[in-house]
Amino acid sequence: MACGDRQTVIDRLETRFGETRQSIGLGRGDRVVELFASTETGSWTIIVTRPDGVSCLLATGDAFEDIIVPQGDPV
Repeated sequence: MACGDRQTVIDRLETRFGETRQSIGLGRGDRVVELFASTETGSWTIIVTRPDGVSCLLATGDAFEDIIVPQGDPV
């Protein structure tokens, strides 16, 4: 798993892949989980950031699609 300083990881995702943060959540152990994606290329990356500021790549892929599900609709 590739890890580094959070800001360095985010800067690299933006400059190399055009990815920006699409969503964020708090995981176990006070770890921040973020999804970055490019709506132009469809690439996406999930990173997990530890409380000490180190971010690690968790998963990457293609064909990102932003979906808005109306409230009350079954998934």
